[in-house]
Amino acid sequence: MTTAGLRSVLDLFSVGIGPSSSHTVGPMRAATAFARTLEDAVDRLEIELLGSLGSTGLGHGTPDAVVAGLRGLDPATCDPAEVRGSWAALGSGAPVGLVEGPTVRVRTADVRLVPGERLPGHPNALRMRAWAGETRLAETVAYSVGGGAVVVDGEIGEEPAGPPVPYPYASADELLALCAREGCDIADLMRANETARHGGAALDRGLAHRWAAMRACLEAGLVGRGVLPGGLGTRRRAGILAAALRAAAVPLDSPEWLQPYAMAVNEENAAGHRVVTAPTNGAAGIVPAVLYHHVTSTGDGAAVPRFLLTAAAVGGVVARNASISGADVGCQGEVGSAAAMAAAGYCAVLGGSPAAVENAAEIALEHHLGLTCDPVAGLVQVPCIERNAIAAGTAVSAARMALRDHGSHVVSLDVVIETVRRTGRDMSSRYKETSDGGLAVTVPYC
Repeated sequence: MTTAGLRSVLDLFSVGIGPSSSHTVGPMRAATAFARTLEDAVDRLEIELLGSLGSTGLGHGTPDAVVAGLRGLDPATCDPAEVRGSWAALGSGAPVGLVEGPTVRVRTADVRLVPGERLPGHPNALRMRAWAGETRLAETVAYSVGGGAVVVDGEIGEEPAGPPVPYPYASADELLALCAREGCDIADLMRANETARHGGAALDRGLAHRWAAMRACLEAGLVGRGVLPGGLGTRRRAGILAAALRAAAVPLDSPEWLQPYAMAVNEENAAGHRVVTAPTNGAAGIVPAVLYHHVTSTGDGAAVPRFLLTAAAVGGVVARNASISGADVGCQGEVGSAAAMAAAGYCAVLGGSPAAVENAAEIALEHHLGLTCDPVAGLVQVPCIERNAIAAGTAVSAARMALRDHGSHVVSLDVVIETVRRTGRDMSSRYKETSDGGLAVTVPYC
């Protein structure tokens, strides 16, 4: 049997660049996939960024990402500096060598933001056309559905194909039932499924690579100084907070350290640097902060795979049955899901049962219900950076509460996930990554 449409741990935690998995990484991948389909006869391109991509695309660097993607730059390996400024540099026309294809002259005006047009498939849409003279050779509509994942028109709602796995599930309740039947932890069951997908050695390499990238991002953010790009004047504060904690001799096991850890990641993301989706860029600081805090305060480096596998089991169910896209359901789907994932992973490495892990995730997600996505100036800075710091603390509190109460609770994780879906459906589009409501319009900036 298959994994019932659940994303792999290596997909939920994917290495990319900032500032957004859905507005930067996804469009970059979509443009690369489109470019690979084009013939030598192409002499003109036309790309429209629709809906949320059009509304906040400038602040998220979406046009730059599209141009980089056409050239075949990979968000997992490219130099982020090669991406920044590539759209404006086209000017009235510059040669762009398409990946595995011809060189086409592309103008800045050929990549357009169209915020007023929202397609029914998803709020994050790209319409890409290729021409030879007046003849249209190709047209593709792609959707960036969150976490860097991309689907093309007609595939929305389809279950992604994958190899058979020994323990398929589609909900948290089914996951718990499997653990009870097999007498195993969530991480053990996930490892069996992920090994069937990738092979054991590749899985271990992938997890180690992602943890190394998370650590590198967090530690780079702790020494970063200055002002973040974008014109909002947001200061880097993670290093300042960490220095204050050191000066006060605050022990490493204090939860106060979660704040600079999470902010360090999100400041690196806002700067457009290397980051790991967890499960998105906008919420990328929460899982690494909680895991780094555990490892540095206990020395328990062996806990990393168990933490990440458990977190991914929860994140996969949220992505499948609700959404992890801020443009789709608001920030409850990004920061809320990340907090649930971190709470689940932390509870697991502290020895929590599958029931306690599910309860930890439920507590963390429940208390982010209705959270809007209202980035000021269309940048992944305010309120995003501080929001990660607070959510990391919520994740730790949720895990410890579930451990103390042995997982006893009335509302299940599946019920909260369904509530995320319904709340997102009812939420005004103004509060779903458009910068048309909330803090984005009440905070004055220049």
